[in-house]
Amino acid sequence: MAIPERFSNLPEYAFPRLRTLLAGISPAADPVVMTIGEPRHAVPEFTGRIMAESIAEFGKYPPNEGTPELLAAISAWIGRRHGIEVEPARITSLNGTREGLFNAALALCPETKAGGRPAILIPNPFYQVYAVAAAAVGAEPVFVPATEESGFLPRFSELAPEMLDRVAIAYLCSPANPQGSVAPEAYLEELIALADRHDFLIFSDECYSEIWRDAPPPGALAVATRMGLADRVVMFNSLSKRSNLPGLRSGFAAGGKAQIAQLRRLRSYSGAPLSLPAQRVSAAAWADEAHVDENRALYHQKYAVADRILGNTPGYRSPQGGFFLWLRVPAHLGTGEDAAKKLWSEAGIQVLPGAYLSRDTAQGNPGRDYIRVALVDPAGPTEAALIRLKNCLYEGG
Repeated sequence: MAIPERFSNLPEYAFPRLRTLLAGISPAADPVVMTIGEPRHAVPEFTGRIMAESIAEFGKYPPNEGTPELLAAISAWIGRRHGIEVEPARITSLNGTREGLFNAALALCPETKAGGRPAILIPNPFYQVYAVAAAAVGAEPVFVPATEESGFLPRFSELAPEMLDRVAIAYLCSPANPQGSVAPEAYLEELIALADRHDFLIFSDECYSEIWRDAPPPGALAVATRMGLADRVVMFNSLSKRSNLPGLRSGFAAGGKAQIAQLRRLRSYSGAPLSLPAQRVSAAAWADEAHVDENRALYHQKYAVADRILGNTPGYRSPQGGFFLWLRVPAHLGTGEDAAKKLWSEAGIQVLPGAYLSRDTAQGNPGRDYIRVALVDPAGPTEAALIRLKNCLYEGG
């Protein structure tokens, strides 16, 4: 039986592509992996205790949308963090934000829009699940460049009105993966007004929202609520980056009551609920900010290390949030793939070519000349690795 064309045309996922690229190349030094966005700071101290106390609850089926305690904790966190009231009926727990970002498209993308095939707007570069979700619902993916010229944010408003009329969903990530750019409130206001004018939803991926440099990034749902347009936004967040709990697979979606009800309905058939012990840990994590403050302080140390080591290199841009560096490769060294091979063979450092997070368009591939570097190790090893990277790419190349 033939594989559906909409999936067979998808490029191979980033990390298998990287393994193929580096196959047969031996690292010249002790390997340092700076590819995957997997936090390596300590998990919150209460995690093990709560998991142990609720161990017997592995013997029960958990509620798909989340326990009342978990939904109340998320609702309270949204109130503290964003200053808006979102009742539990407008929240659903998720098995990580990736699951939610995919299932929300299945639940909320119409079959047609403006009399034809719907379109889904995707920043370019982007988190790859956005494109897979578009393929799954048969929508046209429209890759909108998020480049240095645009402040590394997609300029959705510059699309033609007839295209915007066909848009069903626009994905946005702030702080952005991979560039670390933050969408300011004025940008969000413009996008939400655009969504209302052309009748589409915004899926706001905010999983890096608690790792920031100078000020907490504004949330799209909070901005939309103040505009009286809360139904235009579905926000997604998780404990993976905020609380160093990627293996817990715990996130949530919040938005308009009708949109969340539809997402809950789909997930009651197809979603994977969090175990009850995981939900107990999650409720405690959303209720506690001390560990988040400590975690953020560790990233501030690494921002300072990166600025000190790389601040004078051409094109360096310090991230506003998240924990990735988006580094332009010196022109004489070639592309991000060339730089990744050079770093692995000459410095023992593994990074991700930017093209693996982007798509080719008529304007080219905006990630072609970049690499993504994850600042997930402690400050000391990160400093040593960045010195090796600088010597290899910017001084020894």
